[in-house]
Amino acid sequence: MELLGLHHVSILTGKAEKNYEFYTKILGMRLVKKTVNQDNTESYHLFYADAEGTPGTEVTFFDIPHLGQTHRGTSDISTVSLRVKNSDSLLFWKDRFNQFGVQHDEIQKRANRDTLAFIDFEGTRLKLVADNGEKGVRAGTPWKKVDIPLEHAIIGLGPVTLTVAIAEPTIGVLTEVMGFRFVGSYPSLEGDHPDLLIYATGEGGSGAEVHIETRPDLPKVRLGRGGVHHVAFRVPNEEEYDQWAKRLKEHRLPNSGKVERYYFKALYFREPNGILFELSTDTPGFATDEPKETMGEKLALPPFLEPKRNEIEEKLRPLILN
Repeated sequence: MELLGLHHVSILTGKAEKNYEFYTKILGMRLVKKTVNQDNTESYHLFYADAEGTPGTEVTFFDIPHLGQTHRGTSDISTVSLRVKNSDSLLFWKDRFNQFGVQHDEIQKRANRDTLAFIDFEGTRLKLVADNGEKGVRAGTPWKKVDIPLEHAIIGLGPVTLTVAIAEPTIGVLTEVMGFRFVGSYPSLEGDHPDLLIYATGEGGSGAEVHIETRPDLPKVRLGRGGVHHVAFRVPNEEEYDQWAKRLKEHRLPNSGKVERYYFKALYFREPNGILFELSTDTPGFATDEPKETMGEKLALPPFLEPKRNEIEEKLRPLILN
C-alpha cells in the first residue's frame, strides 16, 4: 500500500461569501461542490479545486459564522501550499496580490523551490510554490478564468507544513504507519529555529510532501477561523482503503472507523501531536451526482441526506455566491 499524495485540506471560515470571492475571483479556483458539513448539516461545506475536481487539488471550507480567530501555535497545520507552473507565475501573482490588496511576502526559496507566501482575509497562511518542471505527483487541470492566464493558474496542492513542539512522534506515524520517507530539510525563515524536515509519499514532489516545523517555543494552537481543521491523503481505491482501516487498527491508532462521505470514503485519526489526519479515496469523485460542467452550481446532498433536503435547506442560512 502507498498513499499517492495530498488529497485535500479543510479550513474554517466565518464568512462563506467573502471566502468564495477570495478563492474563486482572486485565486481563480473552481467551486466544484457546494454541500453541507455532513456532521453538522446546518453548516455549509465548500470545495474549491481545479477544473475537474481532481483529488490533490482540493481546498475545502467549513462555514461557521461568528467563529473566533485562530491563535497560532503548535499541533497545527500551519501553512497550506498551492502549486503553479513556474517561477514566472509567481511574478504574475505578486502583481495580482498588489492589485487586490492581498498581504504577501517577497518571493523566497523554500525547500529549493521558489515560493510566494501570502494570507487570505481571515489570516489563513498560504503560499504559492513553483513546479518548474519538477518530477512527482502530477498537477491538476487549470480552471479558466478570464483575468488569469492558464499558464499562471493554480494547479493543485503543494506541501503542507505541520508545526509541532516535538517532531519525533509525528515523524514516527508518518514513516512507520503511513509509509512516508525522509527526503531532505531546509532552514527556517522564522528565525533561529531547527531546520524544517521534508517527508514524501508516492511519486513524491510538491503534491506529496509534508514539512515538519519544530517550535517548542510556541503555545498550542487555538483553532478558529482561518485555521486548518485537517489534512487528507490520497488512497487510490476502496480495496486499499479497507487495508488502511486494518492497518490503523493493527497499530492501535484510535480512529473514526470507515466513514462514507459519498464523494470519497474517509478514515480520520489524530497523530501523537494532536493534528487531525484523514485518509480519503480518489473514487468516486465529485461528478458522481452532478455533470462535470455544472459542478458546484447548486446545493448537492449525498443520497443519505437527500430525503432531508427540505429540512436541511430550511435551517441553512441563505448563501448568495455571485
